[in-house]
Amino acid sequence: MAKFVTIGERLSTTAPAVNKAFLERDPEPILMRAKQQLDAGAVYLDVNIGPAESYGPDLMKWAVQLLQSNFDNVPLALDTSNMQAIEAGISVYNRAKGKPIVNSADAAGRIEYIDLAAANDAIIIALCNGEGIAADNDERMAYCQTMLERGLEHGMETDDMWFDPLFLVIKGMQDKQMDILEFIKMLSDMDLKSTGGLSNNSNGMPKHIRPIMDSAMVAMAMQCGLTSAIVNPNDLRLMETIKSCDVIKNNILYADSYLEL
Repeated sequence: MAKFVTIGERLSTTAPAVNKAFLERDPEPILMRAKQQLDAGAVYLDVNIGPAESYGPDLMKWAVQLLQSNFDNVPLALDTSNMQAIEAGISVYNRAKGKPIVNSADAAGRIEYIDLAAANDAIIIALCNGEGIAADNDERMAYCQTMLERGLEHGMETDDMWFDPLFLVIKGMQDKQMDILEFIKMLSDMDLKSTGGLSNNSNGMPKHIRPIMDSAMVAMAMQCGLTSAIVNPNDLRLMETIKSCDVIKNNILYADSYLEL
């Protein structure tokens, strides 16, 4: 089995400090957050520049080159609603440590992101929803099939399509959580890879509870076959849980020092 793939979420314009650094092309805050995540065990870094409508291509090129030149061609997920920015980022991307991830397509207005990923030999995160959140697993699977067929038509390998069930906030949608886990199991049974924004599930919870809930969710999801997640790598409890689950699932070899690897 392959080791679980963590995608660090902390380079996003939703954080005011990151947004300011991107706008001003200030490398220091970006490099500091990147180093923290990589030191904590992140495999990929998500680079979320927001819509960046007028300056997206230039900003994404700058960010990709900055991160890869400082961190030995670290693999990146390029995250923006600006398709030209993703293409620009891919144009300067070094694949030595892994293909770029395009974040993300859905089965409605963003389905063309699959075409973009296929044309550029990139990995796509495919969100299993359409215009809104899927009502149930039948709807999720219909969206999944639509995107899977689109990818295959464009020559993609299934290994390069990572399906996102869309983790839902527990506060207010507690009754939907087992559906999400069952859908991850359905994807796993189809031999499809899966990922998603794990911390969505603990949104709105007190700060001390979030690492506990995220750790419980990732353990249950990994048991169901989740192969990746977009996470906060600075959450030590979460990262220790992921590494421990990788040992139990025989994805990595146990050693007394496994938490340090």
